[in-house]
Amino acid sequence: MILEGIVTTLNASDSVNVAPMGPEVPDMGVLERFVLRPYRSSTTYANLKARGEGVLHVTDDVLLLAQTAIGVTPNPFPTVRPASVVEGAILSDACRFYEFRVIELDDREDRTLIVAETVAEGRQRDFFGFNRAKHAVLEAAILATRTAWLPVRDLLLEFRKLEILVHKTGGASEHAAFTLLQNYLREAAKSQGLDPDLRPSPP
Repeated sequence: MILEGIVTTLNASDSVNVAPMGPEVPDMGVLERFVLRPYRSSTTYANLKARGEGVLHVTDDVLLLAQTAIGVTPNPFPTVRPASVVEGAILSDACRFYEFRVIELDDREDRTLIVAETVAEGRQRDFFGFNRAKHAVLEAAILATRTAWLPVRDLLLEFRKLEILVHKTGGASEHAAFTLLQNYLREAAKSQGLDPDLRPSPP
């Protein structure tokens, strides 16, 4: 099962890198071990290769997920505190966190395979609950990262469907997150010479 979350790692300068990540986790929900699949070009991979430690977070903060998915530095940067066991940082507003160490790393392929073992965990607050707008933003964030290999026109059409859910059931955070992703996709469409509004071509 894939669990959408956020991984924090420390850069060489000890600054915090925040990245969305969908680890493969056991169906029963006990995260004693899980698998990360970052690309070799990613900062998360470089940091885990160098330090071998990080923190996985479960969060309902879809604005942070959207920002980090498309490479936007959150402003203000999320509040963090030092991890208790590993060299890492815990997002103060996350619902749950799992401090982990790398026990296996295979980087022979461009998309690496990293097996992580949980060494400490904690719960900081309740998960918000099921909300269609939050799920729509999460799906939009994933789609926005696919502009390099999926037809942008198809992505624009999917965004139209998701936009309805956000407008009907979302709050301020969900609206801000979706607008950010929508603008990102529109710019991708323009760069490919496509109409971001999908207006019919003139006869």
